[in-house]
Amino acid sequence: MSRARILPAEPRAVAEAADALRAGRLVAFPTETVYGLGADATSDAAVAALYAAKRRPAHNPLIVHVAGRASLEPLASLDAKAERLAARFWPGPLTLVLPRRPAAPISALATAGLATVAARVPAHPVALSLLEAARLPVVAPSANRSGRVSPTSAEDVALELAEAIDLILDGGPCPIGVESTVVDLSEPDRPVLLRPGGVPRAVLEEILGPLAERPGGEAQPRAPGRLASHYAPSLPLRLDALEVEPDEALLAFGSCVPPGALATFNLSPRGDTAEAARRLYALLRAADRSGARRIAVVPIPAGGLGEAIRDRLRRAAAPRPDDERSG
Repeated sequence: MSRARILPAEPRAVAEAADALRAGRLVAFPTETVYGLGADATSDAAVAALYAAKRRPAHNPLIVHVAGRASLEPLASLDAKAERLAARFWPGPLTLVLPRRPAAPISALATAGLATVAARVPAHPVALSLLEAARLPVVAPSANRSGRVSPTSAEDVALELAEAIDLILDGGPCPIGVESTVVDLSEPDRPVLLRPGGVPRAVLEEILGPLAERPGGEAQPRAPGRLASHYAPSLPLRLDALEVEPDEALLAFGSCVPPGALATFNLSPRGDTAEAARRLYALLRAADRSGARRIAVVPIPAGGLGEAIRDRLRRAAAPRPDDERSG
């Protein structure tokens, strides 16, 4: 396949991308979280091509993106809790794991054979326009090789996947910068937080009450982002650093900027976790290119989007055997 074209996300390009999806081809597009790699969720061949392009383990399920609540009706069952969350947070950076309807026209590859489906309605206008034009449910994991740093710009996508996909819609930088929060509602009386993300835990717990957590390391994940090693740059990471070595690149936060690094990148000089989330992946990529031996990261507070940032950094710092990588 020839190198993917990067097209400004104008109506003509969105229509071309929708045609490509309906023809079973792969396209990358912006969401409010990160850039997604889209494929027709109803097509075994298209979903298989997506797994191959990402080099993604086949047991790791995908998130189905739809244009609105009504588009989810044939795919999944929503109880009262799910309806409340959908009304409050969709479109937006929240993924719900729901019981899959027996006749749902979704490839079993997309759900990794599970009886559940992970779904969301993205808030980005380009993503919504594409979904409306395609008239399909679309699986759209992050548009990068499995286990690597997620892309937040069209150029990031092109660096890793340009030879494997048809086209890239350029909608500019992603405004949130970390993936969606994933909540498992497949057991009605036990909502489970599977992945922290763009909707903070505290906001969800105002509606659901305390969220349970499922320990990581399960043989069959119920949602993306559950494997131990994920979101990783090429360089190793050292977390909660209060001192830095001269051959390290530093990811700083707020006023916590230990001196002496080879290169320093401040996630948020003003100490704002939303800004830090938005800049996280771009600065991880910059640190990876800095010529350092390792990346040191200062402590990140847990409030707001801090929980999601800490989750991504912990997984980025984990040991990275090839069979644990996911995207």
